[in-house]
Amino acid sequence: MEVSVSSGPNTKGALKHVLGHLLTPLLMCIGMGLAYLGAFHAPEPHDLRVDIVGSGPTTQVLAQTLQDKGAGALDVRTVADRESAVTALREQHSFGAYLPGEKPELLVASGSSDTSAMAVEKVFTKVAAAQDAPLKVTDVAPTASGDPTGQGVFFLLVALSIGAYASVAVIGGAGAALPMRIRALLAAGMSLVVSLIGTVFAGPVFHLVDRGLGGVWAMSWLYAAGILMVGIGLHTFLRRWTTLGVMVLFVMLNFTSSGGIYRPELQPGFFGALHAFWNGAGFVEGVRSHVYFGGHALGGNVLVLALWLLAGVALVVLAGLTESRRAKEAVGAPAAGHAEKTGAGTTAGTGSDEETEEEMEEAVAV
Repeated sequence: MEVSVSSGPNTKGALKHVLGHLLTPLLMCIGMGLAYLGAFHAPEPHDLRVDIVGSGPTTQVLAQTLQDKGAGALDVRTVADRESAVTALREQHSFGAYLPGEKPELLVASGSSDTSAMAVEKVFTKVAAAQDAPLKVTDVAPTASGDPTGQGVFFLLVALSIGAYASVAVIGGAGAALPMRIRALLAAGMSLVVSLIGTVFAGPVFHLVDRGLGGVWAMSWLYAAGILMVGIGLHTFLRRWTTLGVMVLFVMLNFTSSGGIYRPELQPGFFGALHAFWNGAGFVEGVRSHVYFGGHALGGNVLVLALWLLAGVALVVLAGLTESRRAKEAVGAPAAGHAEKTGAGTTAGTGSDEETEEEMEEAVAV
Protein backbone atom coordinates (compact mmCIF):
# COMPACT_ATOMS: atom_id res chain seq x y z
CA MET A 1 0.00 0.00 0.00
CA GLU A 2 1.43 3.35 -1.08
CA VAL A 3 1.31 6.32 1.22
CA SER A 4 0.99 9.70 -0.48
CA VAL A 5 3.01 12.52 1.06
CA SER A 6 1.98 16.07 0.25
CA SER A 7 4.82 18.14 -1.09
CA GLY A 8 5.99 21.19 0.84
CA PRO A 9 5.90 24.73 -0.42
CA ASN A 10 7.70 25.53 -3.65
CA THR A 11 10.57 27.51 -2.12
CA LYS A 12 12.14 28.37 -5.46
CA GLY A 13 8.88 29.66 -6.89
CA ALA A 14 8.04 31.63 -3.77
CA LEU A 15 11.50 33.20 -3.70
CA LYS A 16 11.21 34.19 -7.36
CA HIS A 17 7.81 35.68 -6.61
CA VAL A 18 9.16 37.79 -3.71
CA LEU A 19 12.17 38.94 -5.70
CA GLY A 20 9.86 40.09 -8.45
CA HIS A 21 7.92 42.25 -6.01
CA LEU A 22 11.14 43.65 -4.51
CA LEU A 23 11.74 45.35 -7.84
CA THR A 24 9.30 48.10 -6.81
CA PRO A 25 11.18 49.34 -3.71
CA LEU A 26 14.50 49.08 -5.57
CA LEU A 27 13.15 51.30 -8.36
CA MET A 28 11.89 53.72 -5.72
CA CYS A 29 15.30 53.84 -4.09
CA ILE A 30 17.02 54.55 -7.40
CA GLY A 31 14.41 57.09 -8.45
CA MET A 32 14.41 58.99 -5.16
CA GLY A 33 18.21 59.06 -5.08
CA LEU A 34 18.51 60.37 -8.62
CA ALA A 35 15.77 62.95 -8.15
CA TYR A 36 16.59 64.33 -4.71
CA LEU A 37 20.37 64.21 -4.94
CA GLY A 38 20.30 65.46 -8.49
CA ALA A 39 18.14 68.44 -7.51
CA PHE A 40 19.46 69.34 -4.06
CA HIS A 41 22.98 68.04 -3.47
CA ALA A 42 24.91 71.05 -4.81
CA PRO A 43 22.78 74.19 -5.19
CA GLU A 44 24.60 76.89 -7.15
CA PRO A 45 23.19 80.11 -8.59
CA HIS A 46 22.98 80.55 -12.33
CA ASP A 47 21.45 83.61 -14.02
CA LEU A 48 20.22 84.79 -10.61
CA ARG A 49 18.79 88.24 -11.34
CA VAL A 50 20.04 91.04 -9.06
CA ASP A 51 19.85 94.81 -9.48
CA ILE A 52 22.29 97.61 -8.71
CA VAL A 53 20.42 100.82 -7.89
CA GLY A 54 21.81 104.03 -9.33
CA SER A 55 23.23 105.56 -12.47
CA GLY A 56 26.56 106.80 -13.70
CA PRO A 57 29.95 105.21 -14.33
CA THR A 58 30.45 103.91 -10.77
CA THR A 59 27.19 101.95 -10.82
CA GLN A 60 27.91 100.56 -14.28
CA VAL A 61 31.41 99.46 -13.27
CA LEU A 62 30.12 97.71 -10.15
CA ALA A 63 27.42 95.91 -12.14
CA GLN A 64 29.86 94.80 -14.84
CA THR A 65 32.41 93.66 -12.26
CA LEU A 66 29.85 91.49 -10.48
CA GLN A 67 28.63 90.12 -13.79
CA ASP A 68 32.15 89.16 -14.84
CA LYS A 69 33.15 87.68 -11.48
CA GLY A 70 29.93 85.68 -11.31
CA ALA A 71 30.80 83.82 -14.52
CA GLY A 72 27.14 83.10 -15.26
CA ALA A 73 26.02 82.82 -11.64
CA LEU A 74 24.45 86.29 -11.61
CA ASP A 75 22.38 88.30 -14.05
CA VAL A 76 23.29 91.81 -12.94
CA ARG A 77 21.30 94.79 -14.12
CA THR A 78 21.00 98.43 -13.13
CA VAL A 79 17.81 100.25 -12.16
CA ALA A 80 17.35 103.96 -11.76
CA ASP A 81 15.94 104.19 -8.25
CA ARG A 82 14.82 102.35 -5.14
CA GLU A 83 11.17 102.34 -6.19
CA SER A 84 11.99 100.51 -9.44
CA ALA A 85 14.06 97.98 -7.49
CA VAL A 86 11.22 97.31 -5.03
CA THR A 87 8.75 96.88 -7.91
CA ALA A 88 11.03 94.32 -9.57
CA LEU A 89 11.30 92.38 -6.31
CA ARG A 90 7.55 92.43 -5.68
CA GLU A 91 6.89 91.23 -9.21
CA GLN A 92 9.51 88.49 -8.74
CA HIS A 93 11.62 89.73 -11.62
CA SER A 94 14.69 90.01 -9.38
CA PHE A 95 15.90 88.46 -6.13
CA GLY A 96 17.96 91.28 -4.70
CA ALA A 97 18.71 94.97 -5.17
CA TYR A 98 21.89 96.63 -3.89
CA LEU A 99 22.02 100.32 -3.05
CA PRO A 100 25.71 101.32 -2.88
CA GLY A 101 27.02 104.24 -0.86
CA GLU A 102 28.42 105.08 2.55
CA LYS A 103 25.59 103.06 4.14
CA PRO A 104 24.94 100.27 1.63
CA GLU A 105 21.57 98.53 1.71
CA LEU A 106 20.37 95.28 0.21
CA LEU A 107 16.69 94.75 -0.65
CA VAL A 108 15.41 91.16 -0.77
CA ALA A 109 12.03 89.41 -0.88
CA SER A 110 12.21 86.27 1.25
CA GLY A 111 8.59 85.44 0.39
CA SER A 112 9.81 84.55 -3.10
CA SER A 113 12.49 82.18 -1.82
CA ASP A 114 14.44 82.35 1.40
CA THR A 115 17.35 80.37 -0.06
CA SER A 116 17.62 82.74 -3.02
CA ALA A 117 17.56 85.72 -0.65
CA MET A 118 20.36 84.12 1.37
CA ALA A 119 22.42 83.53 -1.75
CA VAL A 120 22.03 87.18 -2.75
CA GLU A 121 22.87 88.37 0.77
CA LYS A 122 26.05 86.29 0.75
CA VAL A 123 27.21 87.97 -2.48
CA PHE A 124 26.54 91.55 -1.37
CA THR A 125 27.86 91.09 2.15
CA LYS A 126 31.25 90.55 0.50
CA VAL A 127 30.72 93.62 -1.71
CA ALA A 128 29.93 95.79 1.31
CA ALA A 129 32.84 94.34 3.27
CA ALA A 130 35.19 95.40 0.48
CA GLN A 131 33.99 98.95 1.10
CA ASP A 132 34.49 98.59 4.87
CA ALA A 133 30.80 99.25 5.43
CA PRO A 134 28.17 97.19 7.28
CA LEU A 135 25.35 95.96 5.07
CA LYS A 136 21.75 96.76 5.96
CA VAL A 137 19.29 94.14 4.71
CA THR A 138 15.65 95.11 4.12
CA ASP A 139 13.03 92.48 3.36
CA VAL A 140 10.28 93.98 1.19
CA ALA A 141 8.16 90.79 1.16
CA PRO A 142 8.75 88.92 4.43
CA THR A 143 7.18 85.53 5.13
CA ALA A 144 4.50 84.91 7.74
CA SER A 145 5.56 84.71 11.38
CA GLY A 146 4.66 81.02 11.45
CA ASP A 147 6.93 80.28 8.49
CA PRO A 148 10.23 82.06 9.17
CA THR A 149 12.21 80.01 6.63
CA GLY A 150 9.59 80.33 3.89
CA GLN A 151 9.65 76.56 3.37
CA GLY A 152 6.40 75.80 5.16
CA VAL A 153 4.52 75.96 1.86
CA PHE A 154 6.77 73.21 0.52
CA PHE A 155 6.00 70.93 3.45
CA LEU A 156 2.31 71.70 3.00
CA LEU A 157 2.81 70.51 -0.58
CA VAL A 158 4.34 67.28 0.76
CA ALA A 159 1.35 66.64 3.06
CA LEU A 160 -1.16 67.26 0.28
CA SER A 161 0.78 65.07 -2.14
CA ILE A 162 1.02 62.10 0.21
CA GLY A 163 -2.66 62.33 1.10
CA ALA A 164 -3.57 62.40 -2.59
CA TYR A 165 -1.30 59.70 -3.99
CA ALA A 166 -1.93 57.34 -1.06
CA SER A 167 -5.65 57.73 -1.78
CA VAL A 168 -4.95 56.72 -5.38
CA ALA A 169 -3.40 53.48 -4.10
CA VAL A 170 -6.42 52.68 -1.95
CA ILE A 171 -9.07 53.59 -4.52
CA GLY A 172 -7.18 51.89 -7.33
CA GLY A 173 -6.29 48.74 -5.40
CA ALA A 174 -9.13 48.08 -2.95
CA GLY A 175 -11.73 49.79 -5.14
CA ALA A 176 -10.72 48.30 -8.49
CA ALA A 177 -14.04 46.43 -8.77
CA LEU A 178 -16.09 49.62 -8.47
CA PRO A 179 -17.37 51.38 -11.60
CA MET A 180 -15.16 54.23 -12.80
CA ARG A 181 -17.78 56.85 -11.99
CA ILE A 182 -17.81 55.72 -8.35
CA ARG A 183 -14.00 55.79 -8.18
CA ALA A 184 -14.01 59.29 -9.70
CA LEU A 185 -16.52 60.47 -7.09
CA LEU A 186 -14.36 58.95 -4.33
CA ALA A 187 -11.35 60.77 -5.77
CA ALA A 188 -13.25 64.07 -5.81
CA GLY A 189 -14.36 63.54 -2.23
CA MET A 190 -10.88 62.64 -1.01
CA SER A 191 -9.35 65.65 -2.75
CA LEU A 192 -11.78 67.88 -0.86
CA VAL A 193 -10.95 66.23 2.47
CA VAL A 194 -7.19 66.36 1.84
CA SER A 195 -7.36 70.03 0.84
CA LEU A 196 -9.35 70.92 3.95
CA ILE A 197 -6.82 69.13 6.17
CA GLY A 198 -3.99 71.00 4.44
CA THR A 199 -5.80 74.33 4.90
CA VAL A 200 -6.25 73.69 8.61
CA PHE A 201 -2.52 72.97 8.88
CA ALA A 202 -1.64 76.12 6.92
CA GLY A 203 -3.90 78.36 8.96
CA PRO A 204 -5.13 77.62 12.49
CA VAL A 205 -2.60 74.92 13.39
CA PHE A 206 0.79 76.18 12.19
CA HIS A 207 0.02 79.70 10.86
CA LEU A 208 2.08 79.15 7.70
CA VAL A 209 0.08 81.94 6.08
CA ASP A 210 -1.38 84.98 7.79
CA ARG A 211 -3.83 85.99 5.05
CA GLY A 212 -5.55 84.61 1.96
CA LEU A 213 -6.43 81.25 3.51
CA GLY A 214 -9.42 80.80 1.19
CA GLY A 215 -7.19 81.04 -1.86
CA VAL A 216 -4.74 78.58 -0.31
CA TRP A 217 -7.61 76.11 0.14
CA ALA A 218 -8.75 76.54 -3.48
CA MET A 219 -5.27 75.85 -4.83
CA SER A 220 -4.88 72.91 -2.42
CA TRP A 221 -8.08 71.39 -3.78
CA LEU A 222 -7.04 71.92 -7.41
CA TYR A 223 -3.65 70.36 -6.69
CA ALA A 224 -4.96 67.32 -4.78
CA ALA A 225 -7.79 66.72 -7.27
CA GLY A 226 -5.31 66.78 -10.14
CA ILE A 227 -3.14 64.11 -8.55
CA LEU A 228 -6.11 61.89 -7.68
CA MET A 229 -7.70 62.12 -11.13
CA VAL A 230 -4.42 61.45 -12.94
CA GLY A 231 -3.70 58.52 -10.62
CA ILE A 232 -7.18 56.96 -10.92
CA GLY A 233 -7.01 57.28 -14.69
CA LEU A 234 -3.52 55.78 -14.90
CA HIS A 235 -4.49 52.80 -12.72
CA THR A 236 -6.52 51.24 -15.53
CA PHE A 237 -3.43 51.11 -17.72
CA LEU A 238 -0.54 50.67 -15.24
CA ARG A 239 -2.28 48.40 -12.70
CA ARG A 240 0.19 47.36 -9.99
CA TRP A 241 2.76 49.88 -11.24
CA THR A 242 0.38 52.79 -10.69
CA THR A 243 1.75 53.94 -7.35
CA LEU A 244 5.32 53.84 -8.64
CA GLY A 245 4.23 55.88 -11.64
CA VAL A 246 2.38 58.37 -9.45
CA MET A 247 5.42 58.67 -7.16
CA VAL A 248 7.63 59.45 -10.14
CA LEU A 249 5.21 62.14 -11.31
CA PHE A 250 4.20 63.67 -8.00
CA VAL A 251 7.12 63.01 -5.67
CA MET A 252 10.40 62.44 -7.50
CA LEU A 253 9.90 65.02 -10.25
CA ASN A 254 7.36 67.13 -8.42
CA PHE A 255 8.95 67.96 -5.07
CA THR A 256 12.34 68.56 -6.64
CA SER A 257 11.06 71.01 -9.26
CA SER A 258 8.51 72.83 -7.07
CA GLY A 259 10.87 75.61 -5.99
CA GLY A 260 9.88 75.04 -2.38
CA ILE A 261 13.46 74.51 -1.20
CA TYR A 262 15.51 75.95 -4.06
CA ARG A 263 14.13 77.95 -6.94
CA PRO A 264 15.24 76.98 -10.48
CA GLU A 265 17.96 79.67 -10.39
CA LEU A 266 19.79 77.50 -7.83
CA GLN A 267 19.14 74.11 -9.48
CA PRO A 268 20.31 72.12 -12.51
CA GLY A 269 18.54 73.07 -15.73
CA PHE A 270 16.38 69.93 -15.93
CA PHE A 271 14.50 70.74 -12.72
CA GLY A 272 14.36 74.41 -13.64
CA ALA A 273 12.63 73.45 -16.90
CA LEU A 274 10.07 71.31 -15.07
CA HIS A 275 9.38 74.25 -12.75
CA ALA A 276 7.73 76.09 -15.63
CA PHE A 277 4.78 73.68 -15.96
CA TRP A 278 4.78 71.03 -13.19
CA ASN A 279 1.84 71.07 -10.79
CA GLY A 280 3.90 71.30 -7.59
CA ALA A 281 5.57 74.46 -8.86
CA GLY A 282 2.14 75.80 -9.79
CA PHE A 283 0.98 75.26 -6.22
CA VAL A 284 4.07 76.62 -4.43
CA GLU A 285 4.46 79.66 -6.66
CA GLY A 286 0.70 80.21 -6.68
CA VAL A 287 0.53 80.30 -2.89
CA ARG A 288 3.55 82.61 -2.71
CA SER A 289 2.05 84.93 -5.30
CA HIS A 290 -1.33 84.96 -3.56
CA VAL A 291 -0.04 85.45 -0.01
CA TYR A 292 3.10 87.57 -0.42
CA PHE A 293 2.95 89.36 -3.78
CA GLY A 294 -0.60 90.61 -4.13
CA GLY A 295 -1.60 88.01 -6.70
CA HIS A 296 1.06 88.95 -9.25
CA ALA A 297 1.37 86.11 -11.80
CA LEU A 298 -1.25 84.13 -9.87
CA GLY A 299 -3.31 83.41 -12.98
CA GLY A 300 -0.54 81.49 -14.71
CA ASN A 301 0.04 79.27 -11.69
CA VAL A 302 -3.67 78.56 -11.24
CA LEU A 303 -3.84 77.72 -14.96
CA VAL A 304 -1.07 75.13 -14.47
CA LEU A 305 -3.07 73.48 -11.67
CA ALA A 306 -6.28 73.58 -13.70
CA LEU A 307 -4.61 72.00 -16.74
CA TRP A 308 -3.28 69.13 -14.62
CA LEU A 309 -6.81 68.57 -13.28
CA LEU A 310 -8.25 68.63 -16.80
CA ALA A 311 -5.61 66.12 -17.90
CA GLY A 312 -6.66 63.91 -14.99
CA VAL A 313 -10.35 64.15 -15.93
CA ALA A 314 -9.47 63.25 -19.53
CA LEU A 315 -7.51 60.22 -18.28
CA VAL A 316 -10.46 59.11 -16.14
CA VAL A 317 -12.84 59.35 -19.12
CA LEU A 318 -10.38 57.41 -21.31
CA ALA A 319 -9.93 54.80 -18.57
CA GLY A 320 -13.69 54.42 -18.20
CA LEU A 321 -14.10 53.84 -21.94
CA THR A 322 -11.23 51.36 -21.94
CA GLU A 323 -12.70 49.37 -19.07
CA SER A 324 -16.11 49.27 -20.79
CA ARG A 325 -14.49 47.96 -23.97
CA ARG A 326 -12.55 45.33 -22.03
CA ALA A 327 -15.71 44.19 -20.26
CA LYS A 328 -17.57 43.79 -23.56
CA GLU A 329 -14.66 41.84 -25.05
CA ALA A 330 -14.58 39.55 -22.01
CA VAL A 331 -18.30 38.84 -22.26
CA GLY A 332 -18.04 38.08 -25.95
CA ALA A 333 -15.04 35.78 -25.72
CA PRO A 334 -15.70 32.34 -27.30
CA ALA A 335 -14.59 30.45 -24.20
CA ALA A 336 -16.58 32.56 -21.79
CA GLY A 337 -19.57 30.23 -21.62
CA HIS A 338 -17.44 27.14 -21.12
CA ALA A 339 -15.38 28.86 -18.42
CA GLU A 340 -18.53 29.79 -16.53
CA LYS A 341 -19.66 26.16 -16.47
CA THR A 342 -16.43 24.26 -15.91
CA GLY A 343 -13.85 26.66 -14.55
CA ALA A 344 -15.70 29.39 -12.72
CA GLY A 345 -14.04 28.57 -9.44
CA THR A 346 -10.54 28.54 -10.97
CA THR A 347 -11.08 31.78 -12.87
CA ALA A 348 -12.49 33.55 -9.85
CA GLY A 349 -9.61 32.36 -7.74
CA THR A 350 -7.07 33.62 -10.28
CA GLY A 351 -8.76 37.01 -10.45
CA SER A 352 -8.79 37.21 -6.67
CA ASP A 353 -5.10 36.31 -6.54
CA GLU A 354 -4.29 38.98 -9.09
CA GLU A 355 -6.23 41.59 -7.15
CA THR A 356 -4.48 40.57 -3.94
CA GLU A 357 -1.08 40.85 -5.63
CA GLU A 358 -2.00 44.25 -7.01
CA GLU A 359 -3.15 45.55 -3.63
CA MET A 360 0.08 44.27 -2.07
CA GLU A 361 2.10 46.21 -4.65
CA GLU A 362 0.06 49.33 -3.91
CA ALA A 363 0.56 48.92 -0.17
CA VAL A 364 4.32 48.38 -0.53
CA ALA A 365 4.60 51.50 -2.66
CA VAL A 366 2.73 53.63 -0.16
